[in-house]
Amino acid sequence: MNKDDLEQLEVDLLLEAMYRVYGYDFRKYARASVNRRIRLFCANNNFNSPSELIPRVLYDKQFFWHLAQHFSVCVTEMFRDPFVYKALREKVLPRLHSYPSFKIWHAGCASGEEVYSMAILLKEEDLLSRATLFGTDFSREALAQCRQGVYPLENMKEYSRNYQQAGCMGSLADYYHARYNGAVINKELKSRITFAGHNLTTDGVFGETHLVFGRNLLIYFNKELQNRVLNLFTQSLVHGGFLCLGTAESIKFTEVAGRYQIVDQEARIYKKVR
Repeated sequence: MNKDDLEQLEVDLLLEAMYRVYGYDFRKYARASVNRRIRLFCANNNFNSPSELIPRVLYDKQFFWHLAQHFSVCVTEMFRDPFVYKALREKVLPRLHSYPSFKIWHAGCASGEEVYSMAILLKEEDLLSRATLFGTDFSREALAQCRQGVYPLENMKEYSRNYQQAGCMGSLADYYHARYNGAVINKELKSRITFAGHNLTTDGVFGETHLVFGRNLLIYFNKELQNRVLNLFTQSLVHGGFLCLGTAESIKFTEVAGRYQIVDQEARIYKKVR
């Protein structure tokens, strides 16, 4: 067995240990991404190989959580890909107007910026009072930041540009206040959002949902896990509900492709039709 094969065996055993002891299943994540994150973790924490992590994972729950955080991808921003939010405003929100109440689920919400972006969009369309938004992630650290709703003030200039490009009508500053070097999201937006733990690899359906965001998740999963997650989203959506994926993702050639019609190809917005 050569060195690379041996390293993959070590990674297999590590991921198996994490799943069997704690129920967190990273075995079907894209292997190149997993390898990169494990190598970086080892380098930053003075471990020589993945196998050295296994005893610590087995007997030290805090160490497991420290390692697991490195599998969470917290790359996001407010109104990320502004044209997507513009498409949502024009093609999805008019449909949500027909419901007396509705639910929106942001799966893998990372640090929460996109959940708050959606809440702002709903506020400007006079829909926030009808909405219940859920943001879920497996990362405890990410969820803690979501609930705080405090982001670096220096980011707000870029987020404001995104906000304007998304066709929003006011000023992003209307939705936060500055405190020291942080931008604190307004309480009204927070009051409509519930942040909770949810593991897409092992947990089940998430309620009767009218719009599901699963943006920039599938790119980190292998084909089998992609299909599991897409089936989970589909089962969670009401008939006529909407699915929004990342701009580099698609339902084409997946198990659920026949259950949707395209609403906006560029924005990767789909409508469940069966």
